[in-house]
Amino acid sequence: MTDSGNHGLNEAQRRAVEAGDGPVLVLAGPGSGKTRVLTQRVVHLIRRRGVDPAAILAVTFTNKAAREMKQRIAAALPGGATMPLVGTFHSLCARFLRRDAPQLGREREFAIYDGDDQLRLMRRVLRELDLDEQRHAPRALLAAISRAKQELIDATAYQRQARGYLEEITGRAFARYQALLLEANAFDFDDLLGEMAGLFERRPDVLAWYHRRYRCILADEYQDTNRVQYVLLRQLAAAHRQLFVVGDEDQSIYAFRGADIRNIRMFTSDYPDAEVILLRHNYRSTRAILDVAQAVINRSGHRRAPKELETIHGDGAPVQLLSAYDQDDEALLVADAIVALGAEGVAVPADVAVMYRTNAQSRAIEEALLRRGLRYQIVGGTRFYDRKEVKDVLAYVRVIYNPFDSLSLGRIINWPARGIGERTVAELERRAAATQLPLYTVLQMAVAGDDAPALGTRALRQVRAFLESLDAAFAWRAADDPAALLQHLFDRLGLRGALEQEYGRVDGAERWENVQELRNVAATVESGGDSTRLAAFLEAVALVADGDRGDSAGGVTCITLHQAKGLEFPVVFITGLEEGLLPHARSLEDRDALDEERRLFYVGATRARQRLYLLYAARRTSFGRQSGNEPSRFLDDIPATALQRGGRGAPRSTPVARSLRHAPGGLAAARTPPPPGDATPFAPGQRVRHANFGEGVVVSARVVEGDVEVTVAFVGQGVRRLLASFARLEPSV
Repeated sequence: MTDSGNHGLNEAQRRAVEAGDGPVLVLAGPGSGKTRVLTQRVVHLIRRRGVDPAAILAVTFTNKAAREMKQRIAAALPGGATMPLVGTFHSLCARFLRRDAPQLGREREFAIYDGDDQLRLMRRVLRELDLDEQRHAPRALLAAISRAKQELIDATAYQRQARGYLEEITGRAFARYQALLLEANAFDFDDLLGEMAGLFERRPDVLAWYHRRYRCILADEYQDTNRVQYVLLRQLAAAHRQLFVVGDEDQSIYAFRGADIRNIRMFTSDYPDAEVILLRHNYRSTRAILDVAQAVINRSGHRRAPKELETIHGDGAPVQLLSAYDQDDEALLVADAIVALGAEGVAVPADVAVMYRTNAQSRAIEEALLRRGLRYQIVGGTRFYDRKEVKDVLAYVRVIYNPFDSLSLGRIINWPARGIGERTVAELERRAAATQLPLYTVLQMAVAGDDAPALGTRALRQVRAFLESLDAAFAWRAADDPAALLQHLFDRLGLRGALEQEYGRVDGAERWENVQELRNVAATVESGGDSTRLAAFLEAVALVADGDRGDSAGGVTCITLHQAKGLEFPVVFITGLEEGLLPHARSLEDRDALDEERRLFYVGATRARQRLYLLYAARRTSFGRQSGNEPSRFLDDIPATALQRGGRGAPRSTPVARSLRHAPGGLAAARTPPPPGDATPFAPGQRVRHANFGEGVVVSARVVEGDVEVTVAFVGQGVRRLLASFARLEPSV
């Protein structure tokens, strides 16, 4: 047990930990010890303020962060002490719904559908609605439905607000998708949060129970909250107003997932009496690294106030800027630098992360690492719980837990192969859709001969045998021992032999090891709250997040900038620092999107502890075409004295770009506001050139909020509206 005092905290951290009652916003720069502050805040509440641990609720964004918090809190409290409730939004809401699902007309034994389940369900919806999957992409429909749910818009409201054919189709698919979820007694990830927030809104008595239970609410990564997460925190904190949030607007990079940076920017408007504490001491990076990161982020708009980070690590090695001929040369520069770092005794491969904006960039990097004999891991490969054999076994467990989970039942009805053909399954599913009954009920009717679809004798025999195997497994449910249940399934199904028969001896043996590992996971799960061990096991495997993947097993970590959030490495390479890549082409004419790209660079740079390398290529092949590239505008924001240049490629620059780069303060400072009044530097009919869209003719130009909006008709690219300060249009002769 450690001392419960706040020894070792700096002054700002101590102020945050010991802050009084009421709302508190901690603006925590990268590497400033926010996890320590959150942990010590919880310990302080318990040991110094006398708060009952059971009255504390802490919310994180990944299971990994939740585990780390729980471990630190447990180490600071006496052995056997009651622990506060710590978890992700999704895991906590799943726990709450185990208690309150009946208030929604649901059973507590609900299933949680992951992305693969949702895709299969949407494909069924399209078949039922007789919609062509080629015209109505299931993933696009699911994305639209997810966005609506994150904004707390249900299917009825969506249909009422629908404008145009596509939204009308989406509304129909949304309604049927929700009906099938209800039929299966299942929730998707968005429903876990949305249904809980909706219940709190409709049933003040239910919310009052949580107010009596939880007095102090803490939330990590507040800048990443979306609308429904924001609402949930406000609801839970409404009675006591003991809301303690930690975040950093400069690290908000998940708008594509629904994160709304306005939540953290408006915290003091939501809570005018909030105490705001700034953590500026960086315990991770050197001064050289922070100077580069700070130079880029300081160009962002709409910030509260610049955070000039302080470091305890001294100046450190200069940041390297390397130019390459193309993406393959860039990758070799990375690999050669890693080899050199090893030869100098500076770093081993496991110390290194190579970061990029898009997954497609990893191909050249992989090949270069292989050529230099360097071990590596691509973060974003097939996860353990995404492997087919693991998902198949989990589908059995889900059906045993909830036999009306038609999606899972359809997955296993002929796995391992038992002679129930596709036509039989299709007929059974057709009957289920026509009668609005769960598939399990239709199977029971088929065996009983009660108003059942016409099945052949052999198919009927196989369906009966399948139901008997489920009946035998149902008996194991009462024991509430998921590991024992899995072992029963392995034995009953002859799973090892079935896997080797399906995949061959070598591959089958590897897959058998995977399902054995699943049994090992099941053996470690304990019940919690109102959940049984079986429910807890299914929740644990369903809610594993992308950020909870393992380490690189001694090799180089290759990872996207988005995935790198929350991690740190002694050495970081950021590749592809080119216009159209970082910042991405989709952001170039949108101020908010461009600011997020700037924050993405900031996040990547501040993952580095000791050394940072920035790379760009003069040309890059994309979609089979090679094109020339301008170095990223972010590089122009960095003082030349902060970078040590090297590499083999010569940067390509237009005369205008070159002249701007030599202007005092760099390219960003050289961008001037439009002339006063309605005057603009562009005239209809003027020919211009854009770095990505090529040649075009100005259609119109007007002053909008201090900038010039230019409408240009580009050759082969259509008509585009661009903001002049970002578009970097050049006269074309």
